[in-house]
Amino acid sequence: MENHEHHNHDKMAHSKMDHKKEDHSGRGHGGAGHSGHNPGHGEMGHDHHKMMIEDFKKRFWVSLALSIPILVFSPMIQGFLGYQWLLPGNAYIIFGLSSIVYFWGGWPFLKGFYTELKAKGPGMMTLIAMAISVAYFYSSATVFGLDGEDFFWELATLIVIMLLGHWLEMKSVLGASKALQLLVSMMPAEAHRVKGDNVEDVKLEELEKGDIILIKPGEKVPADAVIVEGESYLNESMLTGESKPVKKGKEQKVIGGSINGNGSLKAKVEHTGKDSYLNKVIKMVEEAQKTKSKMQNLSDRAAKWLTYIALAVGFGTLATWIVLGFPFVYALERMVTVMVIACPHALGLAIPLVVAISTAISAQNGLLIRNRTAFEESRKISALVFDKTGTLTKGDFGVTRIESVDSEYSKDEILRLSSALEQSSEHPIAVGVIKKAREVKVKIPSPENFNAITGKGVEAKVEGKDVKVVSPGYLKDKNIEIPEGAYSSAAETVVFILIDENLSGYIALADAIRPESAEAIKTFKDNNIKVMMATGDNETVAKAVSEELGLDGYYSEVLPHQKVDIVKELQSKGEFVAMTGDGVNDAPALAQANVGIAVGSGTDVAAETADIILVNSNPQDIAHLILFGKATYNKMIQNLVWATGYNAFAIPLAAGVLYSTGFVLGPAVGAVFMSLSTIIVAINAQLLKAKMKKSKEA
Repeated sequence: MENHEHHNHDKMAHSKMDHKKEDHSGRGHGGAGHSGHNPGHGEMGHDHHKMMIEDFKKRFWVSLALSIPILVFSPMIQGFLGYQWLLPGNAYIIFGLSSIVYFWGGWPFLKGFYTELKAKGPGMMTLIAMAISVAYFYSSATVFGLDGEDFFWELATLIVIMLLGHWLEMKSVLGASKALQLLVSMMPAEAHRVKGDNVEDVKLEELEKGDIILIKPGEKVPADAVIVEGESYLNESMLTGESKPVKKGKEQKVIGGSINGNGSLKAKVEHTGKDSYLNKVIKMVEEAQKTKSKMQNLSDRAAKWLTYIALAVGFGTLATWIVLGFPFVYALERMVTVMVIACPHALGLAIPLVVAISTAISAQNGLLIRNRTAFEESRKISALVFDKTGTLTKGDFGVTRIESVDSEYSKDEILRLSSALEQSSEHPIAVGVIKKAREVKVKIPSPENFNAITGKGVEAKVEGKDVKVVSPGYLKDKNIEIPEGAYSSAAETVVFILIDENLSGYIALADAIRPESAEAIKTFKDNNIKVMMATGDNETVAKAVSEELGLDGYYSEVLPHQKVDIVKELQSKGEFVAMTGDGVNDAPALAQANVGIAVGSGTDVAAETADIILVNSNPQDIAHLILFGKATYNKMIQNLVWATGYNAFAIPLAAGVLYSTGFVLGPAVGAVFMSLSTIIVAINAQLLKAKMKKSKEA
């Protein structure tokens, strides 16, 4: 980003999207796909999800109420507990109540079974539906003349426990998406629009680009806007993760959803609705939650195989017990238990729930994840290539010296002509030059035929003269000698001014190192990550910054296309490389890197096309990203191990391998353990919140 690479408006960044495009299909059961399939701010998706939760809750309570008399009047339960209390037509009463529980309470599972069958993807619903159907139809047959004992009570308790498990699971998924809902709810319902001397309250959707709005003290900012009058401190913590309120004044941007402090502001609307920063964040979080990563695909495959294994073991169990001479009803009970226990419920939830929680928490902390796999793989990062300006340093340049090397032009004239080219740019160097021009009250002329020299600077015609403001790399390319004394201080960045192809002067600027940089680099080193710096700045500045921060290496006077070579070189040495850049100029390097991180994106989220976007340019956020990526991956592994390990242990017990010891696992007990494993997986995923908090405090 240094030395005017910012002027390169070549949109190579878009290649990044093609380079690492992911499958954005919604996922199957239990996934974060529940979280807001929304056209408008996620509310519809959440309402639908809440309705489903209510439906499961209602079915659970009704089925539970019906199961109590089924248990009380079940001859098998009466035999267990040693009492006898049979009603006239006892079997038919139990059959009637069980039919309601099976058809109404079990409806979600029967419907799910049909959906899975249609999609040719048998899964958890297939197993539950088969288990309850076998139990129901066999028991019904015993009521109407078949020899054997019914187990309606097991059918009823199984459905009740399954409904409870689903209800709790769906509540967990909704809880994971609460942060997303919180983002949605951050926008106020109305805005104060200024029309001449009048202020009118209008609905948010009526706001248009260019409208002037009044933001009163303590109010939420209704849209992305630029301040035209007033100054205030704004709290942007929910949007950017920056805990300190940020002082904003005239010509500075405010983000919709942030909270105004004590000052009153008038601002011109820049983005509304779907173009707003907040909406882009919401959309990105939703997309990241729907994106399938390698880990998600692994759990999907495991769930599918578990279904096939369960069906094979289930029917194998039935056949084995019959061959061994046991009654059909006993063999059937073993088969039902195997199928109940084998439900890959916990497995279906293991990854999606972690994904839902991690993307939502990340968004609250200024990390926007676009590529799930890259986020999960951030734990492997062994080398990190940093841009310098605005990331390791504050990016707040102040002009320290202006020198003329051509007697035809005074220092003021050098500043005046160069500021003509810099007025349209937001790059820290340009901002520093313009700030100086305003301080000394120079009248800035207008440029004509403005053009960006890719990665090296800018040029334009100013008052009939060809003016170029360029980096030292440009002089090197053109074999122009750098004037003696251009670099008087190691900490200075210097840009050179060419007028009609002659070197006429230079401007030196200083940029202070961020106080957070040293701490972040210590975290990287503690995690065995090499830290490099690639900068367009000169050797002296690069060396000074590198030495002060104790970096593992640096590259100076680097042009954007050369950053790709640096990444390739590190990769050829076996490093897993993360590249940080501005997402536009650094697009080729971001695409080449194993993990591309766009920094300092501020409100221009749409322009960024990296795997991960840091809303602030704070290097500590990258440290948090890596630590959180590790924690997320560990949670996924823990959940997968728990979900599959539980099945590996429980299926043989259900099949009856310990029969000779007198231990047999019943269907209802199996269902309890199955639901318990799901709840443990859900709780484990929720522990991620504590992890993120810990890594932020560390």
